[in-house]
Amino acid sequence: MSTITAERPVDLSPEPDENPRFSGRRDQRPEPKGKPAIDWAAKYRLAAELNTRYRWLILVSLILAAVMEILDTTIVSVAQAQMAGNVGATTEEIAWVSTGYILANVIVLPMTAFLTARFGRRNYLTASMILFTVASFFCGTSHTLGEIVIWRILQGVGGAALISTAQAALVHVFPPEEQSIVQPAFMMGIVAAPTLGPFLGGYLTDAASWNWCFFINIPIGIIAISIVLGFLHDTEPPRAKEPIDWAGVGLLTVGLGTLQYVLEEGEKNDWFNDPTILRLSIVAAITLSSLIAWQLHPRNAHPVIQLRVLKNASLTGGIALLLMAGFGFYGVSFIYPLMAQTVQGLSPMQTGTAMLPGGVASAVSIVMCGIITTNPKSKLDGRVLTFIGVVLAGTGMWLFAHLSPMSGVGDTFLPLLLRGFALGFLFVPANTLAISNLKPEEVSQGVGLLGLARQLGGSIGIALIATYFDTQTHVARANLVGHVTSTNPEYATRIGGMAGALVNHGYSTSDAQRGALGLIDQTVMGQALMMAYEHAFLMLLVVTIVTVPILAIMRRPKPMDVAVAMH
Repeated sequence: MSTITAERPVDLSPEPDENPRFSGRRDQRPEPKGKPAIDWAAKYRLAAELNTRYRWLILVSLILAAVMEILDTTIVSVAQAQMAGNVGATTEEIAWVSTGYILANVIVLPMTAFLTARFGRRNYLTASMILFTVASFFCGTSHTLGEIVIWRILQGVGGAALISTAQAALVHVFPPEEQSIVQPAFMMGIVAAPTLGPFLGGYLTDAASWNWCFFINIPIGIIAISIVLGFLHDTEPPRAKEPIDWAGVGLLTVGLGTLQYVLEEGEKNDWFNDPTILRLSIVAAITLSSLIAWQLHPRNAHPVIQLRVLKNASLTGGIALLLMAGFGFYGVSFIYPLMAQTVQGLSPMQTGTAMLPGGVASAVSIVMCGIITTNPKSKLDGRVLTFIGVVLAGTGMWLFAHLSPMSGVGDTFLPLLLRGFALGFLFVPANTLAISNLKPEEVSQGVGLLGLARQLGGSIGIALIATYFDTQTHVARANLVGHVTSTNPEYATRIGGMAGALVNHGYSTSDAQRGALGLIDQTVMGQALMMAYEHAFLMLLVVTIVTVPILAIMRRPKPMDVAVAMH
């Protein structure tokens, strides 16, 4: 590596094109008369060397940005009750604080590769970080529901780049031999942050107020922005003069926006029995079909999403795998806290604490799998690691499905630990297998599509599990109530004993009878809820098993390719 004497950051943004009709390479274009010639190739070589020199600082900033973005998808959920009381919103209305964020995030995610190419990686990342941090400040200072939702939407727009674009940047900043350290460290934040979110959100809400769930992003954002501005440089010019696929942008926005709305609100509004949900479902189907057709049309020379990368079987398999993994990952994050608080009687803080060991297990397995998959000497197939992850996750779901209303925190420790340990085996090898066979110019697009698959998988999982759980609760209650009759000797014995105990505590005979009926109803409801939770975990078990055949279409990359494109 050549010696560099300049220690302060260098402005490496490309100068404006003085000859718009020139269509050759940027480093070969003629310079206008009267100006000294610029060696563009040397300029971008210097950018690459500066990135390498300050690569560990850049890694810190990108991890901070990723953790900040992922935390915001879960940290707010714990504070929504207090937030609703402060701004005078109902439970359904305050849910838009989460829905608005996810809605914007899902729309922008598949466009991150296009935006990176058009504006440059450094500019796009910096702008996204600034938008996210500023929106966090205004979320924390909002006094009405409308203000919070608007700023949360802008947060979602900025947050899309903090995962996919940041992750792709690490491939260009770090040499191949260091990817085994870098990528697991980055993935650790992505997978562990959702587990830490409820715990941190509960602590901040109890110790201070819900506003600090947003204010905590400000110092983190300032540090990340400062490092990226000062030390990250683009190593290739942005393609600012390419025409924008406005039709694709419009179809993408409408299609994914309406689809995400249907997934978020469908269960609460009885799905297709609601006219709005039905109409938006039709709009989503038409616009997304049109989007796919237009992006693949020969006349579309500059599509906003390069869907042709899906010709790569490993990437397509990885997208399907992460769609299923997102289903299970976010599904457990949704259903377990409900079970812990409604059946086990835990507080939000206790629930977050119970999930912490799983987050630690995720961090350990991510490091293990990262080292294995990026080691050129390793002969262990990434598909084998993914299969191990499926077995671990399936075992955890099986244990969850055999809990009872009397189960405590100790009974959920092992399934949560197995589920956490499985995440590293699922996400790290799956990302590696999906990306490592792509060309360098396709990596950003592949990472964006994988991020979209993970997010959509989570939305689909939460929507379907919520609906399935609600249905199973009604079915289980109806079945149990059928046995609660005066002709059932066990029922007669139980209610007689309860009524007698209440009479002994000073209740009148009629009040004791009503109280005993209430206790019986409470017991029946608790049993029905537990049975519904068990069925929900069995559903997640089935989804986990379905991922196994997908491994057959993914091919093992060459060892030299893994380190280059490991994500």
